[in-house]
Amino acid sequence: MKLILDTGIIISALIKEFSANRNLLIMPVFDFYLPEYALDEINKHKEKISRLSGLSQDVLSVMVSVLVERITIVPETLIKPRIKEASKLIGFRDKNDVPFVALALAIENDGIWSNDKDFAVLSDIKIWTTKDLLHYISA
Repeated sequence: MKLILDTGIIISALIKEFSANRNLLIMPVFDFYLPEYALDEINKHKEKISRLSGLSQDVLSVMVSVLVERITIVPETLIKPRIKEASKLIGFRDKNDVPFVALALAIENDGIWSNDKDFAVLSDIKIWTTKDLLHYISA
């Protein structure tokens, strides 16, 4: 299954050691995609993630590197042609979600994995919550 990752999923996986998100991120049944913009977002919140997780910045950097090995980082040039369309679909709710929707429009995928309720406004893109994915793998 090919899924676009919302940054919140990665941040949650970094903060909680025994989280469902972290376990799902390492499962080989999924192929994950992330707009490169999201790496900047994660780095912007590194200090807060470190504080909430209790991990040092160095350990956190290693964990991010390990997770990123499992994720295909998609360059901005690939999603840029779909930004305007994505902005119309979700920009009115949260402009930070636009790159994820643009990525979903730009590549073949099975949806976006997010627990962010702003994505619920999308009708043509499947949104998977962590609960949905846990149900999917247990079926």
